[in-house]
Amino acid sequence: MFDKTIVINGKSKLTGSVRISGAKNAALPELAATILSSGSFEFENIPAVEDIRVMFKALQNIGACGEFEKNRIQIQLETVKSALVPRDIVETSRASILILGPLLARNGFAKVSKPGGCPIGDRKFNYHLDGLRMMGADISMDDRHIIARADKLSGIDFRFPAKTVTGTENLLMAATLAQGVTVLNNCATEPEVDDLVRMLKKMGANIQIENDGRLIVEGQASLNGCQHHIIPDRIEMGTYIIAGGFLGNELIIENAVPEYIESLLGILKSMGVEIAVEQDKIKVCSNGDLSSVEVETLPFPGFPTDLQAQLTTLLTQVKGVSRIRENIFNNRFQHVKELNRLGADIDVKHNVAIIKGKTPLRGQVISATDLRASAALVLGGVIAEGDTIIENAHQLFRGYERMPEKLEKLGARLEVVRENPRSKS
Repeated sequence: MFDKTIVINGKSKLTGSVRISGAKNAALPELAATILSSGSFEFENIPAVEDIRVMFKALQNIGACGEFEKNRIQIQLETVKSALVPRDIVETSRASILILGPLLARNGFAKVSKPGGCPIGDRKFNYHLDGLRMMGADISMDDRHIIARADKLSGIDFRFPAKTVTGTENLLMAATLAQGVTVLNNCATEPEVDDLVRMLKKMGANIQIENDGRLIVEGQASLNGCQHHIIPDRIEMGTYIIAGGFLGNELIIENAVPEYIESLLGILKSMGVEIAVEQDKIKVCSNGDLSSVEVETLPFPGFPTDLQAQLTTLLTQVKGVSRIRENIFNNRFQHVKELNRLGADIDVKHNVAIIKGKTPLRGQVISATDLRASAALVLGGVIAEGDTIIENAHQLFRGYERMPEKLEKLGARLEVVRENPRSKS
């Protein structure tokens, strides 16, 4: 098994244009939705990242045939040949939980590995299971798997106790093949959920989105295949927008959707970052001292938890004291220890990070703890003096397409080293 290390020679200014790739968090549920139909599917603008490769392999394991080439996937699951999604395929991703609903709805039986992914705190999937049980599923668990059976799922009126993106997506997909009408209340409203709805409608699903966030689904006997273009990745978009906020940087973000990221744009403008929006382009630069800020993570359209770590890195370079309150996950400040190793001055009290700036950063050997933290540490390494070595960097490649290459084109100096950890003494 090969790991990756990123070596960054810092003190680089970033200038130029960067094009945003397709959204990983849209592509994952949409690939899972192919299970609902025996028809053929063609996806464009698929991000070539590790989490997508994991999902593609998981679908092949249950019987799908297809091709994944560059940024296109062609796939068809004509017959479900296995209801098992094993741990050795999905242990690095949360792909398995998104397979549960559609596989159960179509096949009547699913045995999927408990979800893996980033160790960023409690990521409860009990809302998924509660909803499926209400639909008529018999669900049990062993040490490694969730096991679900149902002769036929039935429509329900269900309210999520709290916003959950994957929970909304999972029950939505299951409802498309359930008997009767399903009403889902307090649904997540992220752009990725809206895009999944668009795809399911192309497949023949009958779905209404209400103004209060409800989803009303009339189950169908069968669905068809379709072609679908993946939306741009708002988290990658936000990461490069934040990168443009460091002093002296000037970036043009292409293939952007500004309404996906309005919360971040508002925060950066309040800090003094210069931002200009032109249709599908966002120009970002910073030419002076920025103001400190107080921020909290919230479900969409609020500031996304997936950008909290990257914004933290920027706030180390802002005069005064800034605070970020993390409301979504209870263990999402693991990057703080690594940023402090670079010279940052950050304290964490309960769910609040207190960032004291402006602090110079100096290169050190640090470790990426999760996907978004890895991006935050890369940004820190780019501005730090000297060399920064980021170990465990495979995390970055789970969700960012060609980030090192994109940064190099913008002026960063970095190298990706593949190494075999078993060869270490």
